[in-house]
Amino acid sequence: MRALYRNGLPQVEGAELLTDAGLETTLIFLEGHDLPCFASYPLLGTSEGRQVLKSYFQRHLAIAADHGTGFLLEAPTWRASRDWGAQLGHSPDDLARFNKSAIDLLVEVRREASSVSPIVISGNIGPRGDGYQPDMTMSAEEAQAFHAEQIGWFVDTEADMVSAFTISTVNEGVGIVRAAAEAGMLVVLSYTTETDGRLPDGTPLGEAFERTDELTDGGAAYFMINCAHPDHFRAALESDAAWLQRVLGVRANASRQSHAELDEAEELDAGNPAELGRDYAQLKRMLPNLRVYGGCCGTDHRHIEAMADCCCRIRAA
Repeated sequence: MRALYRNGLPQVEGAELLTDAGLETTLIFLEGHDLPCFASYPLLGTSEGRQVLKSYFQRHLAIAADHGTGFLLEAPTWRASRDWGAQLGHSPDDLARFNKSAIDLLVEVRREASSVSPIVISGNIGPRGDGYQPDMTMSAEEAQAFHAEQIGWFVDTEADMVSAFTISTVNEGVGIVRAAAEAGMLVVLSYTTETDGRLPDGTPLGEAFERTDELTDGGAAYFMINCAHPDHFRAALESDAAWLQRVLGVRANASRQSHAELDEAEELDAGNPAELGRDYAQLKRMLPNLRVYGGCCGTDHRHIEAMADCCCRIRAA
């Protein structure tokens, strides 16, 4: 199947896109779903689960329709890789079906969302280990070999791109970009930071982006930042460094808590949606090419609406 935008992404060419919020925290804390290993992809195995996911995406697409923006649909496959799947009793064949089923669902959602354009579909991949800490010591070559499997499952689908989120080491990021390039898929790479604006392994954020570009010949379509509150990484953006031009998207947390605190939290910290929207307006002034707006842990559709209110232009009818 041929993806719509595999040869050129609208957001790279200037389109503003909303995306969704914290899928897993919304499903667990607000909707009461049990998601072992923080994995949402098993919901694809039942018609009821697919409808839960479909309704979630439709709720966010309605915000894009109201604000005249495009939308980036991220597959619910952040945990649908070999090591995490094994913990849930799923074989590689099972995981291949889940990843492809996820894209099929998003194709259906895109087809039905006639009032939003453009809509880009992304195959979402996560870290091999815990995204909150660099607990998987891999070389770039090992990371490439590991992530090539899941990326390969997206190749023959209608995914326009793949996105890797909550990546905590440069080696893993480099391996992902190389694996996607070898598979012929456009790839977006998103690093996470601790409260000091550094990756969990201590690498400064800007250095991580620069090293990734150097080691992959600029292979990523663009970069993002996710799973941290803007207060945690804002200071890292206070420069005129060239790497700032490469950051096109942010998916921030609602909470100012550290990763360690979030790991132990039994209640959701949803922060202040309006305040987070204003934070994004400030980030937009600091990141000259910021045009993909979404949320991560603790955010829901209210936060996305606040981001849209503060950042997105209303298109003429």
